[in-house]
Amino acid sequence: MDSDIDESLRKRPRKYPFSTNSSSRKSFMQDDDNRLEITKAKFGSLLKRHGDLTERLSRDSDKIIFERLQKEFEAARASQTEEICLDKEQWNDGLLATIRERVHMEADRKAMSGDANLLPSPQENITYKIGNKVICCLEGARIGIQYETSFAGEACELYHCVLESKSFLEKMTVLEHTVPFFLPIREIENDLLSSNAMKFIDHIGELLQAYVDRREQVRLIKEIYGNQIRELYHSLPYHMVEFVRVDFDCKITVSLRYADLTSLLPTRISVLAWPMFKKNSASSASLNRKEDGVSGTQAPPIRLTYAEDALRSMSLPEAYAEIVLNLPQELQQVNQQRGLT
Repeated sequence: MDSDIDESLRKRPRKYPFSTNSSSRKSFMQDDDNRLEITKAKFGSLLKRHGDLTERLSRDSDKIIFERLQKEFEAARASQTEEICLDKEQWNDGLLATIRERVHMEADRKAMSGDANLLPSPQENITYKIGNKVICCLEGARIGIQYETSFAGEACELYHCVLESKSFLEKMTVLEHTVPFFLPIREIENDLLSSNAMKFIDHIGELLQAYVDRREQVRLIKEIYGNQIRELYHSLPYHMVEFVRVDFDCKITVSLRYADLTSLLPTRISVLAWPMFKKNSASSASLNRKEDGVSGTQAPPIRLTYAEDALRSMSLPEAYAEIVLNLPQELQQVNQQRGLT
């Protein structure tokens, strides 16, 4: 009985999930590639819609606050009796304590102004400019900081941060601001403002300038090399950037990671060249795929260390130009070492 069953199984034709026919294997792999491309296209469209929605929500929610604070800062600067420009050495905790004192003296003066017998003399209205920061006294015991950002010597956005100082016995708090919501101002407030207010003010300025610098670098390569770059993705603070360039019979994938949100240059960099071969070339196909009956294997990528070094030491537009300039020679050299040419 057992021998009859074994004999029947041996005679029964085996069914494979994929035909051994070469055209069937190719058709399966093409269908798989098509599904992957469709998924990538849908994911890219989703990311674009998410970015557009985030930008619109951020812009609309900040617009009213920005316009109000901007008018208040302009009024404060228009009524100033003096603007003092300071260098980094002159900007210290003693000066910040002086600003807090002026804020409270002005608040007390206005509170007493209703009593004609106690009408004090007007207080000097001094504005301080330190680097990209303008610090002034605002009404209601508030200290206003206006941050001026720039890129390549050109002015960019203005940002505001208003600190409330109720008394010298209480710590200052962030009352309102126009810092983008994806930058961690509240976490920095908790970490620094009560212990080192000057460091908090400086750190917010560094955070904003670094964000604008990274954003403008990406905007510039899109503007200059947009016809060469595909699949450009980035995080909201631009501390993660990825893009693809297809040229010279290969696909270049670039992945950038920044150490923190104050970094201007990336620290974790990957630049890989993936060989691409023409579909109608039999010799290229043999190098590109080794058919094993089910799937194919692609030639291993080439790591472009010269490109990684450029991205580590130059701005993104400068590094990109350097990479493109030396790419043909670098690929030829690497391929010769691998024995592919």
